[in-house]
Amino acid sequence: MSSPSSRTRTQASGWSSRLAAGELVQASLAGGGDLESAMAASGAFSALDGPDRGFARAMASMALRGVGRIDWALGALLDRPLSALEAPVLALLRVGAAQLWLMDVAGHAAVSATVEAAAHWDGARRGGGLINAVLRRAAREKEAFEAAPAEAVWPDWLTARLRSALGPERARAMALIQLQEPSVDLSLREPPAGAEWAERLGASLLPNGSLRLAGAAGLSALPGYASGDWWVQDVAASLPVGLMGDVRGQRVADLCAAPGGKAMQLASLGAQLTALDVSEKRLARLRENFARTGLGAQILKSDARSFRPEALFDAVLLDAPCSALGTIRRHPEGVWRRNPKDLARYPEIQRDLIAAAGRLLKSGGRLVYAVCTPTPEEGPGVIEAAIAGGGWRRLPVSPSEVPGFAGSVTPEGDVLTAPPPTLTDAPQTRCDVFHISRLERI
Repeated sequence: MSSPSSRTRTQASGWSSRLAAGELVQASLAGGGDLESAMAASGAFSALDGPDRGFARAMASMALRGVGRIDWALGALLDRPLSALEAPVLALLRVGAAQLWLMDVAGHAAVSATVEAAAHWDGARRGGGLINAVLRRAAREKEAFEAAPAEAVWPDWLTARLRSALGPERARAMALIQLQEPSVDLSLREPPAGAEWAERLGASLLPNGSLRLAGAAGLSALPGYASGDWWVQDVAASLPVGLMGDVRGQRVADLCAAPGGKAMQLASLGAQLTALDVSEKRLARLRENFARTGLGAQILKSDARSFRPEALFDAVLLDAPCSALGTIRRHPEGVWRRNPKDLARYPEIQRDLIAAAGRLLKSGGRLVYAVCTPTPEEGPGVIEAAIAGGGWRRLPVSPSEVPGFAGSVTPEGDVLTAPPPTLTDAPQTRCDVFHISRLERI
């Protein structure tokens, strides 16, 4: 039987984890940073350790993944608009609802600990009764969340944009995937050793050679991390390099290289690599990654649009700046602070970078263009404009070149790694959404 003191600690950890989760949710949605930044700044979160800290992060993460849909469902349980609530009260309601509707936490534990958290948060103390009443009803009426549209996880402007880009069925599938914790995929420094590393790490070997881990905890303690045998890279992000052909001994430029996943792939395949990026902060991370893996490259701080090499390149990889709508499952809180008008600037930047790539390539050289977004104006639109302007022809991708992603090849010969309408265990069901095109300089 537990001692009185251990029972007290258990009770305290219950409410303190909910309090920390509430702080994280409020800070992530109201501030200018993401969940990681909120965790670094939260006093309540810093006071936790061990499982309590992990549980607080999990609650906050799940609340942020489903915040729009949670709010939709909470609105049906309240007699006032959500905007009328104090911010800490709303944050705790979101945390409580996430426990009840998305995490299968027992109703009594979720309600009582979240209400107790309100008693310890100045801004939420007067709302304890409301939190108690609403969460008790939420525990009884779980169908309220199921009745909310899957796409309610996004703001209306984003739902409209993704439905237009993907169609209603695949947009809905993308919304459902957002409610899942993202998988952790690895790329190997020596891809032929994939089966061996899969066994050592207890991972799944994906058709393209990437590894998929069962969980994300303790990555730096796993075999092969310190020795640089692998690095974290979403399976979709690993596909562009595979479309560049045999790069061994060839002069290759990676124009937006940091943090370095694709650059390390190229270096591991024997390319004579020049890796560029405009951000010194991001380049510092790239240099750390190359030092850990022992791979070699010429690393330069430079804007690709003004870069002039001593000799032209055989191939160029351009993972261009973009709206990053294909990676929102990793930072879902960000879309609630974004202005959709800001996204209009990306196609011009992308067209300029493709033009810059053309100046860097030999005649007959290959360009692989990638953006982590499904919006056509940043993918096919940019590519068609480049071809229409002259000097390029498309090199269509064949399904055999993207193992596990054959269904992602478009009729034009590009790749779009959007989820299928029916979710399966196929790799593209749980990956970032990339548009990838391959061009030849003529």
